[in-house]
Amino acid sequence: MAEENIFFFVPNLIGYARIVLALLSFYLMPCCPWPAVFCYLLSALLDAFDGHAARALNQSTKFGAMMDMLTDRCATMCLLVNLSLLYPSYTFLFQLSMSLDIASHWLHLHSSTIKGSSSHKTIDLSGNPILRIYYTSKPVLFVMCAGNELFFCLLYLLHYIEEPAAWLYWLQGLCGIICLLKSGISLVHLVTASKNMAALDAAEREKAAKKQ
Repeated sequence: MAEENIFFFVPNLIGYARIVLALLSFYLMPCCPWPAVFCYLLSALLDAFDGHAARALNQSTKFGAMMDMLTDRCATMCLLVNLSLLYPSYTFLFQLSMSLDIASHWLHLHSSTIKGSSSHKTIDLSGNPILRIYYTSKPVLFVMCAGNELFFCLLYLLHYIEEPAAWLYWLQGLCGIICLLKSGISLVHLVTASKNMAALDAAEREKAAKKQ
């Protein structure tokens, strides 16, 4: 049997396209808001397609899961950096959001990988009920992720729109509530992953003590 090249799996090829679109979005953010948001949201949308391709083609990999999560986190972080430049008085809040987002997802993915999961979206059904709903209900996951990204994108676009329509503010308010809820879920991520890591440490120490 020929050796498989993980780097050329279809879901990973989609992941590379997401990275290119994200980089193009970052480049356009200082000067071209609408093309920048288009590339940004298209990159986010492709996140759903690489997951479907991975399951349909039996090409789920740890590399793909890592790349998927890192692309999401880096994209949001770079958008928040730009928002910090546009809204300097809210820089601290953007910094808090970046720190919580990156720390919680990294620790969650790391603990999941150590426990043997192929993806941070593979959840032990006996675990935290909030995370169980978040990751096993596709509508919940989509609404949370889409609402969060739309909130930040709307903040970015509204800076450039001179007379925004009222519905944009209503949409931003709705997405703002979703963004707060997702931040709460990130906090749950952080606490749960910390407990998982501590449990793994305790198990390893107990195993080492028995060998002595």
